[in-house]
Amino acid sequence: MDLASLLDRIAFDVEADDARGKVADYIPALARVDPDRFGMAVAELDGTVYGVGDWRQPFSIQSMSKVFTLALVLAQAEGADLWDRVGREPSGDPFNSLVQLEHEDGIPRNPFINAGALVVTDELARYGDAAEELLTFLRKESGTPTLAFDAEVATSEAEHADRNRALAYFMAAYGNMRHPVPEVLDQYVRQCAISMSCADLARSSLFLARHGIRNDGSRLLGQSEAKRVNAVMLTCGTYDAAGQFAYRVGLPAKSGVGGGILAIVPGRCTVCVWSPGLDKRGNSVAGATALDLFTTLTGWSIF
Repeated sequence: MDLASLLDRIAFDVEADDARGKVADYIPALARVDPDRFGMAVAELDGTVYGVGDWRQPFSIQSMSKVFTLALVLAQAEGADLWDRVGREPSGDPFNSLVQLEHEDGIPRNPFINAGALVVTDELARYGDAAEELLTFLRKESGTPTLAFDAEVATSEAEHADRNRALAYFMAAYGNMRHPVPEVLDQYVRQCAISMSCADLARSSLFLARHGIRNDGSRLLGQSEAKRVNAVMLTCGTYDAAGQFAYRVGLPAKSGVGGGILAIVPGRCTVCVWSPGLDKRGNSVAGATALDLFTTLTGWSIF
């Protein structure tokens, strides 16, 4: 497979499609990003990365961070306890919904909606500052030691985090938060505000394509845990559009409102695409189109 030529073809077809969506304007720092930007990268198992367009341009990873924090928690001996605090089922509701928490006694439906990600961050905080732990991990896996938090995005998001505060305090009322809510929210906002490129993200997630093996050859997750993270990505990773995305693309994936989508082809490669224009569910419009083209043209799907 000539991946460089394939990516050029995908970029050409995406450019010809006028559908772009709208940027995430509820976070002011993200509202100023050009919705027409597009980048895509594919990382092979040996670490070789191919890209097209804005594939080296850093952007706010937002909810894609949730994949890595989940993996870091599950890598700990106590990680299995997480599933007593958060479920593994699709939500069917928007990613920042309060509705299910009230009906399900403060237990979030899955780790990729905001409530579930707050619990994961709270769990990772048992081992130190969750955001710093994540940044250290991503710097090493990406091979980019200059990765950093975007202070402007973090501040902007913190100033508009009333819904996340409500989620966290509601879970705290049910005894499902171990650390003070302001502390967890600060770490959560900073982890979402890490800036990375498509190349960085594709390289950093290769452990999920390698069944748990990191870029230095050490094991982060057992094969079963890596399989389970991929499974939750497939069923829950694109908010309340996960069923449609699985039907269309056929890969485990995690999106973020910064416009990125990270996808895993187990045993073969990882793919990251970025285009800031979102659909009404919070997923990149051009990103979903590009991944649909990728699996259609390559035949690389888990199905």
